Amino acid sequence: MEYVEFFEELKKEDVDIAGGKGANLGELTQAGIPVPPGFVITSATYQKFMDETGITQKIMDILDALDVNNNKELQESAREIKKIIIETEIPDEISSLIIESYNALCHRIGKENAFVAVRSSATAEDLPEASFAGQQDTYLNVKGPEDMIKYVRKCWASLFGARAIFYREENNFDHSKVYIAVVVQEMVDAEKAGVMFTVHPSTGEEKILIEGAWGLGEAVVSGTVTPDTYWVDKATGEILRKQISEKNIMFQKKSENGQTVKVPVPEDLKNKQVLNEDEIAQLVELGKRIQEHYQFPQDTEWAIENGKIFMLQSRPVTTLDMGTASGEALHEGDRTVITKGLGASPGMAAGSVKIIKTTDELDKVQEGDILVTVMTTPDMVPAMKRANGIITDEGGVTCHAAIVSRELGIPCVVGTGDATSILPENSKVTLDGNKGIVWEGLLVETAKKEETTTAQPSVVLQAPLTVTEVKVNVSMSEAAKKAAATGADGVGLLRTEHMMLTTGVHPKKYIQEGNEAELVKVLVENILKVADTFYPKTVWYRTLDAPTDEFQSLDGGEDEPYEHNPMLGWRGIRRELDEPEILLAEFKAIKKLHEQGYTNIGIMLPLVQHPDELKEAKKIARQAGLKPQKNIEFGIMVETPAAALTIEDFIAEGIDFVSFGTNDLTQYTLAIDRNNENVADLYTESHPAVLKLIERVIIECNKAGVKTSICGQAGSMPAIVEKLVELGITSVSANTDAVATVRETVARVEQKLLLKAARKMMQE
Repeated sequence: MEYVEFFEELKKEDVDIAGGKGANLGELTQAGIPVPPGFVITSATYQKFMDETGITQKIMDILDALDVNNNKELQESAREIKKIIIETEIPDEISSLIIESYNALCHRIGKENAFVAVRSSATAEDLPEASFAGQQDTYLNVKGPEDMIKYVRKCWASLFGARAIFYREENNFDHSKVYIAVVVQEMVDAEKAGVMFTVHPSTGEEKILIEGAWGLGEAVVSGTVTPDTYWVDKATGEILRKQISEKNIMFQKKSENGQTVKVPVPEDLKNKQVLNEDEIAQLVELGKRIQEHYQFPQDTEWAIENGKIFMLQSRPVTTLDMGTASGEALHEGDRTVITKGLGASPGMAAGSVKIIKTTDELDKVQEGDILVTVMTTPDMVPAMKRANGIITDEGGVTCHAAIVSRELGIPCVVGTGDATSILPENSKVTLDGNKGIVWEGLLVETAKKEETTTAQPSVVLQAPLTVTEVKVNVSMSEAAKKAAATGADGVGLLRTEHMMLTTGVHPKKYIQEGNEAELVKVLVENILKVADTFYPKTVWYRTLDAPTDEFQSLDGGEDEPYEHNPMLGWRGIRRELDEPEILLAEFKAIKKLHEQGYTNIGIMLPLVQHPDELKEAKKIARQAGLKPQKNIEFGIMVETPAAALTIEDFIAEGIDFVSFGTNDLTQYTLAIDRNNENVADLYTESHPAVLKLIERVIIECNKAGVKTSICGQAGSMPAIVEKLVELGITSVSANTDAVATVRETVARVEQKLLLKAARKMMQE
């Protein structure tokens, strides 16, 4: 196991040992790109440090007790964990190895105690599917063995910064499985530096974007200064557009101690163009070479010292928006323009201004607000996630605010110069993340309508086309955008429970107190977010299916009955027919949405076991003004053996579709409570009895022209999906993280079936 590797020994495949930065610097070095020399303290070294000092469990205990959505608790836990790592002595064997490697690099450079940059490089960092931009730390102008040890330990600690912890929790990364490497690289004392995207970072157009400022690159990457921006036609090298900004601040290295300091830009340079035409041309050529080498658009960092260009980093562009924003564009003449900046994340958003000056103020940003700040920081990410849009005073289209906004799919305008000083707190504004304009007032009806149609990751374009539709399950309306970004063909299951129960009030209490309209409003607002995001693709809304124990803690849930096994009790359609006022409120919400044009919503009834339940539900739907099977798709969940064995009777009563809820179908077929750990090892959706019930339903539905789907956990299992496609299922609805895998499985099976049919024809 190697604990230190020099760049010449590394390739891009070595992410697991060198992290994203280290692996890419090795790859660039081997490709002949001008890169300052350096080495990587591998992830194995970090792992050895953690194991030998015994601090891993202490850290995991803190994380296990953490609620990442509590900003103060998140900040405190991050500080506590970082303190543990920074104050823990590095074993002599490891520290000696680090110092020996530093001395070897100094010898190669020809300088004793050379200045180096020390950068953390997480082993899951910079992957196309999950950008970790800005989560780990960089320390510039580090000099001497003592400082080397100090800053390596700080880099290790940066793996547990607040944003890094939050990001891993949100994306289901196991904290104990994410390691960190440390890149040590000769320090370039840059006169000018910046970033370069080899394609348009939002649209993927064949335009190279270069941003540059005076001094070290930290000013551009951190967003401390609004840099010069150059757009270049990749094919011809023609400079399409230049924006020369006023650059008031720059970072420099103090010659006496190597400390990085922020200083004013000399007056004669403030408004001067940073890059000349020859330097732009050289950067463009390097950018084209790097993209050609990686065969994928790249986000790079560069620096110029004594007229020589160095490439400091390259990573995949992870935030491409290959789609186009829909909706009616606003023109400057239509309303009052308050301020302008750079469009950094596409889409439009409207809301109340919340000006954030310190992280202590983050809690005042609520869902639907517009976060306005000088420049975002990693600690602001939880609040950014709640916001409808972001506006900053400083920064370019590659600053922290821009990168994170594009990851989150939130419209963003950066580099306005004055937003925090001219936008009144709580004033209403609309921002255009394409044009970089901030308007007065609320100019879009639904705050997030525009942004839901914009960000489509490049992977979607490469997804195979399938005849069998691949849909996605959605439990929370706020997860709709992430679900849509998978390229799913619609929503095969929109669960009601989270939308209704997170109000904290029992749905029946709304009605008993004469507040049915409020309940309908809650449902409309939540369903709308999903229906709008996916429009015109189909969204199948499943009516309420919460067991009694989930209602008991709600305000008004004091009279809920106690049931020995709620999974077998008063839930699903059986409860809603006993309390039809709740079901009627749900149908009224759907009716309102249909009247607004969202005819892509269908209704799905859970836990049916007799056609009479379907018949009664249709009557209630008609009371709400809906016409089942005429102006709205109506279907059932097949979750009980009774429904599967009498599917012909349901078809006769009239349905447009069925969807298999394999979680419940399995437990009811095998007599296994899926929440009971004592029998969990016996629970399997692939049991022959379960598969026979599914097969029977698909055959009968195909005869009658009724669509079939699956939305249970089995819909995310490739082996079962393969069987279902062979049987002729119409669609498969998977969890968000499984959509890509399921689509590949479906495509493979369909190709196999075509090949089988072709061979059979040839034999005949």
